[in-house]
Amino acid sequence: MFDEIEKMIREYPQKKMELKCLEHQIRNFRGISETDMIDSMCFSQPTGERVSTSTISDKTMKIGTTFRQRMEAINEEWYRHLEQKYFSILEELRFFEGAIRSIPGVEGSVLVDMVFENMSWENLIDKYYVSRTTIARYRKKAISDLAVLYQKREAEQIAYMLR
Repeated sequence: MFDEIEKMIREYPQKKMELKCLEHQIRNFRGISETDMIDSMCFSQPTGERVSTSTISDKTMKIGTTFRQRMEAINEEWYRHLEQKYFSILEELRFFEGAIRSIPGVEGSVLVDMVFENMSWENLIDKYYVSRTTIARYRKKAISDLAVLYQKREAEQIAYMLR
């Protein structure tokens, strides 16, 4: 659990950036265009066994009758994928942020400054008037408290699913 929390602390800025990017993609979703869909259908090669029953190609007819349904299905599937990824990251970040802000005392304040304010260890030392070792101890205690909160969350999820 400690390694996962350490990873989340390191990746927090990237996760926030990814969330903003996904939000932008969802708000400005256009999907695949008709031209791109037709091009992909024209130049796609069938997979699997190929049996020739006629010398006349019916590719144009197939494209004409199925491209719109395929395009809408692909666009809907892609939009759902973006939305699912967005809400997954959003939930992860909301819990993480709430958990960090709920840690009491100076340990919580140090972790808030470290994660959300992106303060360096030197700046934390100056702000809290303590040594590097003390900052490390505060950080370790805060991560330990976070681990407890994550374990409680996991237990609640399991209990909910098993009810």
